[in-house]
Amino acid sequence: MKKINKLFDKKWASTVLWILIIIAAWEIGASVVSVTKRTPENILPHLYQVIAAAFSTRQVSAGLSATMVVLTSARTTILRALLGFLVGTAAGFVLALLMKLSGLVEKMLFPYLMLIQLIPVLGLAPIILSITGDINKSRIIIAAILSFYPVATNTLAGFKSVPQEKYDLMYTYAAKKPTIYAKVLIPTAIPYFFTGTKIAAPMAITASILVDTLQGDGGLGCMLSQSLKHAMSIYVFWLIVFFSAFIGIFSGCLMGWIENLISPEKRGLRKAKKAAKKGVN
Repeated sequence: MKKINKLFDKKWASTVLWILIIIAAWEIGASVVSVTKRTPENILPHLYQVIAAAFSTRQVSAGLSATMVVLTSARTTILRALLGFLVGTAAGFVLALLMKLSGLVEKMLFPYLMLIQLIPVLGLAPIILSITGDINKSRIIIAAILSFYPVATNTLAGFKSVPQEKYDLMYTYAAKKPTIYAKVLIPTAIPYFFTGTKIAAPMAITASILVDTLQGDGGLGCMLSQSLKHAMSIYVFWLIVFFSAFIGIFSGCLMGWIENLISPEKRGLRKAKKAAKKGVN
């Protein structure tokens, strides 16, 4: 029993357990579907069928295999999501900075930021499309809108988390406001900022995929709709689902990796660990 408890104390053990549970549940569901009158691959295929489709060279659309269809569409979707994410992240950080600098700006804008977030993406998309008249711009704008709110709110929380003692210390040294922001507030807000980006990155990808479903000019969402309508192999649908989940998880992990790379706090922890290891050796 103690060995089992020690095993699950490791980070990867619980993840592996949940993956195995999901796989088992999936296969049970696929087996139940396979004994019905419906065609199983049209509803819930076995995982080995999806994996086989991923490596198959059989052409399913425009001379492309299922995997090539997904990757070609993903390039368009990810590019739009990335542009929207970068715009939204920059806007969110600047907005948080403005709200910290001026309480009036915070009182004027913060309630409306929350209101925008309450509007469903599929309800917001037609509004943005009617304003811009361009589906590509609409995708980028919606990805930016969904990105900037978590970045703005988390960064603002980071600015507000600075203890009064640090302000007092900076005032003792007669530091000017730009110096206080550069030396105290922004470094303190960096972990909060990256918390926002970890939320915003998958949301930007989700928004781009959802808006792709509105108009058929490429993208994962467009291919998703066509595969559901049996315009191509149904396995394209499942490959898109798995690939979308992967890039969403990967985008969050990528933000964590960047945080570990550039965050002063994380760098300090790494140096402390290295020093501790040298001391042990």
